Amino acid sequence: MKKIMVFFTALLVMLATFDNVSAAPLFKDVNDKYGSKAELDFLAERGIIFADPAQNFGVNEEITRLEASAMIIRALGLETVDRPDPNFTDVTPEDEGYDIIATITDEGIVNGNADGEFMPNNKLTRGQMAAILVKAFELKGTTEQTFKDVDSAYWASDSIKTLFANEITTGYPNNTYKPTAFITKANFGVFLARILNPEFKKQPVCYKSDGKKTAVVAVQVTNLWKSPNNNRVVDRPSISNPTDIQKWAKSMSVSQKLWLVGKTDTQALYGQEVVILKSSGNWHEIAVKDQYTPRNKAGYPGWVPKSHVTEITTDYTDCQLAIVDTNIATLYNEPKKANKFMDISYTTMLPVIKEEGDWLHVQTPANGVKYLRKQDAKVVKNFAAIPKPTQQDIVDSAKMFLGLPYIWSGISGFGFDCSGLIHSVYKNHGIMIPRDSFVQAVNGTPVARKSMQPGDLLFFAYNQGKGKVYHVGMYIGKGQMIHAPNSSRNVEIVSIDTHPYKANYAGSRRYLK
Repeated sequence: MKKIMVFFTALLVMLATFDNVSAAPLFKDVNDKYGSKAELDFLAERGIIFADPAQNFGVNEEITRLEASAMIIRALGLETVDRPDPNFTDVTPEDEGYDIIATITDEGIVNGNADGEFMPNNKLTRGQMAAILVKAFELKGTTEQTFKDVDSAYWASDSIKTLFANEITTGYPNNTYKPTAFITKANFGVFLARILNPEFKKQPVCYKSDGKKTAVVAVQVTNLWKSPNNNRVVDRPSISNPTDIQKWAKSMSVSQKLWLVGKTDTQALYGQEVVILKSSGNWHEIAVKDQYTPRNKAGYPGWVPKSHVTEITTDYTDCQLAIVDTNIATLYNEPKKANKFMDISYTTMLPVIKEEGDWLHVQTPANGVKYLRKQDAKVVKNFAAIPKPTQQDIVDSAKMFLGLPYIWSGISGFGFDCSGLIHSVYKNHGIMIPRDSFVQAVNGTPVARKSMQPGDLLFFAYNQGKGKVYHVGMYIGKGQMIHAPNSSRNVEIVSIDTHPYKANYAGSRRYLK
């Protein structure tokens, strides 16, 4: 109790001067742009760390047990004189930091191991940190929140829950805590600052663990094949992990593209939710949940390599959604255009963990948080909150892809087929329509040819419009449509009276309301 009274007396003084944040560099590696400078400023002004602009703080260095003990003692304002000898076998009174070790053990905050060792230079793990901070500052409380890598029987589980309940930590966006990972000096300082000053406390996060496994696509784009293992050498960039769909699309000749007809049916994008129907060898048969087809009530079915799918146990439905609305966007490993992670397609949707300056921090399926430029995406509360598009919005989005080569079954900014272009553009604007043209042709609202408006869909069928629908285009006004024609051509604008479309016209449908 005595150490807590000392701590709160010191805290009142700390908070009284909190607004006086230093504008000068604290250390060589902590300048004004450093993300946690405010927290480290706070600690320096209170004498918990000692600023030196000529030296590095070591923000990414792992903190030792001795270094962490020293910061806690200074934060609590504890006296280090006249402490009893801790009697550790690896510590003598002549050792540097002896007074720190004697004080922290006398207070019962940090203890040694069963062999009587304090291990002052050992690195501190995140689990150990939780236990030490909870004990040092007598933190209370618990939570129902569970991290998927912290078993209830783990020795520091209760302490980790207490840190979460006090908003000192929220763990990682993939719902892990990493209890056995070592903690850096900067991160330890941030945790300490959050305990000392509520203004630094971690804001509630938009994600939570529900224990439910959800299968999602783990590559930029995956092809859904009619059967497993039915691919060629030229297809290797599309079945590897990571995939390189751009390389795959550009490497194929027209005849190689035509071979895909009847071999692939659709594609799924990075992060898209799927259902695993069954497995065979290194392949899963999946169903893409939001691609409607009468073939399967679970979604559009097809075979993909197992490595293209991962399972997550974190619920991101309360997170904002970033929807890529440029042809191709790039994810980066850090918020600057120098460390590329992967290119992703138009209409890829990822949870937003944080917005910062010109960057979105987005959660990926299996690679943690990556960074997306704000200019490459629109951010909405959820899919249902996407603003209702105008006719011109729909047409302008389709026109973005003029000149893009046709890819059979394509549904990405790397290459579309006719119905894939339409499906993707409408989805980007919050309107879900069926995946295939012959299903699109019997949904929506029928529209007479003479009454068509921009954004309406035109369908074409064999046998002069009386047979099965095989093609779809989007009316853009003035007797013209935009469409992805076939494997030998690119997305283009043509007259609706162009041969053979005039003769094979089978009807129009409206999906804009």
